Amino acid sequence: MPFDINLVYVASGLAVGLLVGLTGVGGGSLMTPLLTVLFGVPATTAVGTDLAFAAITKGAGTVVHRLRSTVKWKIVALACLGSVPASLITIAILHGLDIQNAGKGSPIDVFIRWSISICVMLTVGVLIFKTKIVHWLQNHPQAQFQDKTRTIATVVAFAIIGMLVTVSSIGAGAIGAMVLIMLYPHLKASEIAGTDIAYAVPLTTVAAFGHFSLGTVDFGLLGALLLGSIPGITVGSYLSRAVPEKFLRGVLATTLTAVAAKLVM
Repeated sequence: MPFDINLVYVASGLAVGLLVGLTGVGGGSLMTPLLTVLFGVPATTAVGTDLAFAAITKGAGTVVHRLRSTVKWKIVALACLGSVPASLITIAILHGLDIQNAGKGSPIDVFIRWSISICVMLTVGVLIFKTKIVHWLQNHPQAQFQDKTRTIATVVAFAIIGMLVTVSSIGAGAIGAMVLIMLYPHLKASEIAGTDIAYAVPLTTVAAFGHFSLGTVDFGLLGALLLGSIPGITVGSYLSRAVPEKFLRGVLATTLTAVAAKLVM
């Protein structure tokens, strides 16, 4: 990979890291569409590389949340019980589709682009309606899941997320957090964040190894993105209180909608 292109990818990692730190929205919702739309990276490579990126960055985040005791490990276990087997099954299906030789414009490339677009729009929905959903749940406790039903719902919901993440690399962050809020509205915001990051580590790791076996992980690109994103996330986290969250989420939702439309055009 040429040096000048590396610098562009480092800068992109920095920009995405800043947005993740400022808004808390998962990097996959931003990074995968960015690689695919702006840089013309094949959708399969963008997904595989972003999954490896997520496994590393979320692993570091989990260490921090564990030290702060903001991870609910029982919920993490239930989420992994659904998501990890679903990811393995999805990888097996992708192997059967000969994804290694899928070029741009091929049926599998088009399918993955549509999957990315759908997951991006789901993320936009979370950005727009999150506050309203939280308020509604707080005012309607009778609508909340209880005990065994909630356990089953957790496994099933995260099995679906496991498939989405493996195909698109998107969903472990914002969508996973929204599912946790809906199923466990009694958790604190810090516990939602910690639990969401912790369950995503085994999921993205399994999915990343699966994509590595498919030959869809670009390690040069991965290194450049990590080099930019780590300081970006750090700076963004410090600046997050100085920038109005509502404004940022509005800009982000508009941008993601435009990107999703571009992906399928």
